[in-house]
Amino acid sequence: MGYFEHDADIGVIGCGATPEAAFVAAAEAMFGIMVNTRALRDERHIVFEFDETDLELAFVTWLNRLLAEARRHGLALCRFGLRRGGSRWLGEAWGQAWDDTIVPGTEVKGATLTMLSVRAAASGWEARCVVDV
Repeated sequence: MGYFEHDADIGVIGCGATPEAAFVAAAEAMFGIMVNTRALRDERHIVFEFDETDLELAFVTWLNRLLAEARRHGLALCRFGLRRGGSRWLGEAWGQAWDDTIVPGTEVKGATLTMLSVRAAASGWEARCVVDV
Protein backbone atom coordinates (compact mmCIF):
# COMPACT_ATOMS: atom_id res chain seq x y z
CA MET A 1 0.00 0.00 0.00
CA GLY A 2 1.16 3.49 -0.60
CA TYR A 3 0.82 6.56 -2.64
CA PHE A 4 2.68 8.04 -5.57
CA GLU A 5 3.26 11.47 -7.02
CA HIS A 6 3.36 12.07 -10.76
CA ASP A 7 3.84 15.67 -11.88
CA ALA A 8 1.27 17.54 -9.78
CA ASP A 9 -0.89 14.46 -9.17
CA ILE A 10 -1.15 12.28 -6.08
CA GLY A 11 -2.26 8.69 -6.48
CA VAL A 12 -2.83 5.61 -4.37
CA ILE A 13 -1.56 2.09 -4.90
CA GLY A 14 -2.80 -1.07 -3.24
CA CYS A 15 -1.31 -4.54 -3.57
CA GLY A 16 -2.74 -7.83 -2.38
CA ALA A 17 -3.31 -11.50 -3.10
CA THR A 18 -6.76 -10.74 -4.56
CA PRO A 19 -8.34 -7.69 -6.19
CA GLU A 20 -10.33 -7.15 -2.99
CA ALA A 21 -7.15 -7.16 -0.89
CA ALA A 22 -5.52 -4.68 -3.28
CA PHE A 23 -8.60 -2.42 -3.04
CA VAL A 24 -8.43 -2.54 0.77
CA ALA A 25 -4.72 -1.66 0.73
CA ALA A 26 -5.43 1.29 -1.58
CA ALA A 27 -8.17 2.50 0.79
CA GLU A 28 -5.66 2.36 3.65
CA ALA A 29 -3.25 4.43 1.56
CA MET A 30 -5.92 6.97 0.61
CA PHE A 31 -7.10 7.51 4.17
CA GLY A 32 -3.45 7.59 5.27
CA ILE A 33 -3.07 10.76 3.17
CA MET A 34 -5.89 12.36 5.18
CA VAL A 35 -5.08 11.22 8.71
CA ASN A 36 -2.69 9.08 10.74
CA THR A 37 -4.86 5.98 10.62
CA ARG A 38 -2.73 4.20 13.24
CA ALA A 39 -3.78 6.80 15.81
CA LEU A 40 -7.50 6.18 15.24
CA ARG A 41 -9.88 3.92 17.14
CA ASP A 42 -12.12 1.57 15.15
CA GLU A 43 -15.17 2.24 17.34
CA ARG A 44 -17.73 2.95 14.59
CA HIS A 45 -18.63 0.50 11.81
CA ILE A 46 -20.31 1.21 8.48
CA VAL A 47 -21.47 -1.21 5.79
CA PHE A 48 -22.50 -0.51 2.21
CA GLU A 49 -23.06 -2.37 -1.06
CA PHE A 50 -22.62 -1.51 -4.70
CA ASP A 51 -22.91 -3.25 -8.07
CA GLU A 52 -20.17 -3.10 -10.68
CA THR A 53 -18.98 -5.67 -13.21
CA ASP A 54 -15.90 -3.80 -14.43
CA LEU A 55 -12.96 -4.30 -12.06
CA GLU A 56 -11.39 -0.88 -12.66
CA LEU A 57 -14.69 0.95 -12.22
CA ALA A 58 -15.36 -1.10 -9.09
CA PHE A 59 -12.05 0.16 -7.67
CA VAL A 60 -12.93 3.83 -8.22
CA THR A 61 -16.49 3.22 -6.95
CA TRP A 62 -15.09 1.57 -3.79
CA LEU A 63 -12.79 4.48 -2.99
CA ASN A 64 -15.43 7.12 -3.72
CA ARG A 65 -18.09 5.32 -1.70
CA LEU A 66 -15.69 5.17 1.25
CA LEU A 67 -15.11 8.91 1.00
CA ALA A 68 -18.85 9.59 0.73
CA GLU A 69 -19.73 7.33 3.66
CA ALA A 70 -16.96 8.83 5.81
CA ARG A 71 -18.29 12.33 5.12
CA ARG A 72 -21.91 11.31 5.61
CA HIS A 73 -21.18 9.77 9.01
CA GLY A 74 -18.52 12.32 10.07
CA LEU A 75 -15.88 9.61 10.44
CA ALA A 76 -12.15 9.31 10.06
CA LEU A 77 -11.74 5.74 8.77
CA CYS A 78 -8.86 3.44 9.63
CA ARG A 79 -9.80 -0.18 8.81
CA PHE A 80 -11.51 -1.67 5.78
CA GLY A 81 -13.02 -4.87 4.46
CA LEU A 82 -14.39 -5.83 1.05
CA ARG A 83 -16.07 -8.94 -0.35
CA ARG A 84 -17.37 -9.68 -3.83
CA GLY A 85 -19.97 -12.03 -5.21
CA GLY A 86 -20.29 -11.66 -8.97
CA SER A 87 -21.03 -8.00 -9.65
CA ARG A 88 -22.15 -7.35 -6.05
CA TRP A 89 -19.63 -5.80 -3.66
CA LEU A 90 -20.00 -5.52 0.13
CA GLY A 91 -17.79 -2.90 1.72
CA GLU A 92 -17.10 -2.29 5.39
CA ALA A 93 -15.10 0.32 7.24
CA TRP A 94 -14.30 1.19 10.81
CA GLY A 95 -13.17 4.45 12.35
CA GLN A 96 -14.01 7.17 14.80
CA ALA A 97 -15.88 10.44 14.73
CA TRP A 98 -13.77 13.46 13.78
CA ASP A 99 -12.86 15.47 16.88
CA ASP A 100 -10.18 17.87 18.11
CA THR A 101 -7.75 15.04 18.91
CA ILE A 102 -7.44 14.03 15.25
CA VAL A 103 -4.79 15.89 13.26
CA PRO A 104 -5.98 16.19 9.67
CA GLY A 105 -3.64 15.67 6.74
CA THR A 106 -4.42 16.46 3.11
CA GLU A 107 -8.09 16.13 2.23
CA VAL A 108 -8.86 13.70 -0.58
CA LYS A 109 -11.94 14.82 -2.49
CA GLY A 110 -12.29 11.82 -4.76
CA ALA A 111 -10.74 8.99 -6.73
CA THR A 112 -10.41 9.62 -10.47
CA LEU A 113 -10.04 7.61 -13.66
CA THR A 114 -6.60 9.15 -14.24
CA MET A 115 -3.86 6.49 -14.37
CA LEU A 116 -6.51 3.94 -13.34
CA SER A 117 -5.22 0.38 -13.38
CA VAL A 118 -6.25 -2.89 -11.76
CA ARG A 119 -4.07 -5.76 -12.88
CA ALA A 120 -2.55 -9.05 -11.92
CA ALA A 121 1.10 -8.55 -10.94
CA ALA A 122 3.92 -10.95 -10.17
CA SER A 123 3.13 -10.86 -6.45
CA GLY A 124 -0.68 -10.77 -6.70
CA TRP A 125 -2.89 -7.84 -7.68
CA GLU A 126 -2.19 -4.13 -7.96
CA ALA A 127 -4.80 -1.36 -8.00
CA ARG A 128 -3.90 2.29 -8.57
CA CYS A 129 -5.39 5.64 -9.52
CA VAL A 130 -4.89 9.37 -9.05
CA VAL A 131 -6.92 11.02 -6.30
CA ASP A 132 -8.20 14.58 -6.33
CA VAL A 133 -6.87 16.59 -3.37
